[in-house]
Amino acid sequence: MSRPIILALPKGRILEEAAARFAKASYDLSPVLGDTRKLVIDCGAIRVLVLRNSDVPTYVAHGAADVGVVGSDVLDEEGLELYEPLDLGIGRCRMIVAQRADAKTDELAHLRIATKYPRTTKAYLARKGITAEVIKLSGAIELGPLTGLCERIVDITQTGETLRQNGLVEIDTVAQVSSRLVVNPARLKLDGDRLGALIDSLERAV
Repeated sequence: MSRPIILALPKGRILEEAAARFAKASYDLSPVLGDTRKLVIDCGAIRVLVLRNSDVPTYVAHGAADVGVVGSDVLDEEGLELYEPLDLGIGRCRMIVAQRADAKTDELAHLRIATKYPRTTKAYLARKGITAEVIKLSGAIELGPLTGLCERIVDITQTGETLRQNGLVEIDTVAQVSSRLVVNPARLKLDGDRLGALIDSLERAV
């Protein structure tokens, strides 16, 4: 009996959207949606690893998972060598630049930007020809401008409601974000038939 395809999925909202997308492709991942704390869940031909979003590319790149579902924001930030055959069209949001509604940043000699995405932010600044200090944060990015840590933030938003509630306004869009199917290139060579069939089924379901 062949081993299951190992699929890395992120916790949270994307898990539910991904399970629905896989169901349309005739892969039943419903066991992952139960009230379970298990992190490895067998779903027939697929074994699911439930991970933090930012860890999905690492597991796939190092061969601990064959395929994964992860946001394009994380892929751009991590910059790992992965095959990206498909945009699943789920987890849609925007990566934006925001600042306090009352900010006077044009008068500043030294601009500071806080973000979970330093690599992506530096690439954005280079494209725009903006000089700024990039500060890496892991938690509530919106707090940065409110406490004087920074003048601007680069973060993900869906509706902009959290920004509004904290007195911040969007001033630019860095990128449109959605979740992608990623595949370990070595696994694709070794198990091309099964992984190819999975990719084809998902492509028809998108």
